[in-house]
Amino acid sequence: MKKTEKKIGIIGIGNLILSDEGFGIQTLHYLEANYIFPDTVILQDAGTAGIYMSPFLEACDPILVIDVVDIDAEPGSFHYYTMKDVKVGNFQTKMSPHQLGLLEIVEICRLRDAAPENIEFYCVVPKELDTSMELSPAVAPRVPEVAEMIIKRLKDFGLTVQKRTTPEPHRNSLHHA
Repeated sequence: MKKTEKKIGIIGIGNLILSDEGFGIQTLHYLEANYIFPDTVILQDAGTAGIYMSPFLEACDPILVIDVVDIDAEPGSFHYYTMKDVKVGNFQTKMSPHQLGLLEIVEICRLRDAAPENIEFYCVVPKELDTSMELSPAVAPRVPEVAEMIIKRLKDFGLTVQKRTTPEPHRNSLHHA
């Protein structure tokens, strides 16, 4: 697949039943409920999909990943990384439990000569990882903030994203920030 045929991907990763671990999915649902995206953008609720993410990763470039990051920082704080940060070791720790899976899938895609070259990570540090379908008060306000960052990034790519006049409920959404 030629790069010019690839779409821009937005992927939410996480587990909705482990409180802040669901941040990526909650933010993706917020985006779907509040914005109308052009056909050149694909939104993907990856949950904890693992190898099943490969068709999405191969179809998109760039990819904007929304997830939590496991670092020693203030819960709810935002952190941005690129694939370059990961490759050169500026990113010393693992992200969420999904990072290894995502990076391994990217390497599998690379072996098939279909890996995305541009991956950006939009992450927050979780506060609560207990069984709950709600985000903690430290993380919940980050949902609309990170969503706005994603929208701004799409505008940087020259895309027009429309704000919905009335939010649309997501079929799998459990929490709207």
